[in-house]
Amino acid sequence: MQQTIAIQGCRGSFHEEAAIRYFGKDFKPEECTDFDHLIKTMESKNADYGIMAIENSLVGSILRNLSMLRDSSLQITGEVYMQISQNLMALPGQHIGDLEEVQSHPMALLQTEVFFKKHPAIRLMESHDTAGSARFIARNQLKRTGAIGSAAAARMYGLSILASDIETEKENFTRFLVVAPHPETPEPRQKVKASVAFTALHRPGALSEILQPLSEEGVNLTMLQSLPLPGKTWEYIFHMDMIFDNPERARKTIGVFGSKLNNVWVMGVYPLAETR
Repeated sequence: MQQTIAIQGCRGSFHEEAAIRYFGKDFKPEECTDFDHLIKTMESKNADYGIMAIENSLVGSILRNLSMLRDSSLQITGEVYMQISQNLMALPGQHIGDLEEVQSHPMALLQTEVFFKKHPAIRLMESHDTAGSARFIARNQLKRTGAIGSAAAARMYGLSILASDIETEKENFTRFLVVAPHPETPEPRQKVKASVAFTALHRPGALSEILQPLSEEGVNLTMLQSLPLPGKTWEYIFHMDMIFDNPERARKTIGVFGSKLNNVWVMGVYPLAETR
């Protein structure tokens, strides 16, 4: 039976590309306007899995997505790393000099800001989705308007690429999480990543006391991000990713780690992905 995968944005988006990398091409994409919609879709069990961007190698973690995922009932079951190539596209026959406006997701605009400094006459407008902007231009036959997005989006919606690889940094990678309504069990000898969140006491040395035992065990900590704790001024929730040689070691370490804390969220233990 064909699986349904919830993606942020529409067909041709980077989220769909990430889904294809992880699941292959044989799935039904469920288009979600934003990440709130995606989480609601998953919690309503209207899709088997979802794909969520969680961090970018240039601009860091997407903090709101971390918070929403922590507060949801979903579990992380996998991850995908994908190099992002941004392209400027418009209707066939248009040229860069013709463009008055370019639409795209705020992340795409941020990743291409140096390119557009060379074209100050172009007005940059935020939208919900890279591919959605391309589709909107194609459906409405908008002249003098461009979009930033994937080459796949340009092909899908019949647009011409006016400039390719316009991202400021070519080493531009995004990490996507695979989420599901239930946890999954990795293979016993498989390297895994564990994503957890926790609160620490608001006193000097509290965080180092929590992290020191992990360091002594040789745990590879790949991400540590603090977010404000709602209702507690100057107190924080910490999000952390750790790598383990196998899922059993991950479970034992998290169990010992969690027993020393009042609030712990185990957001997922899942197969470790190649970063390239």
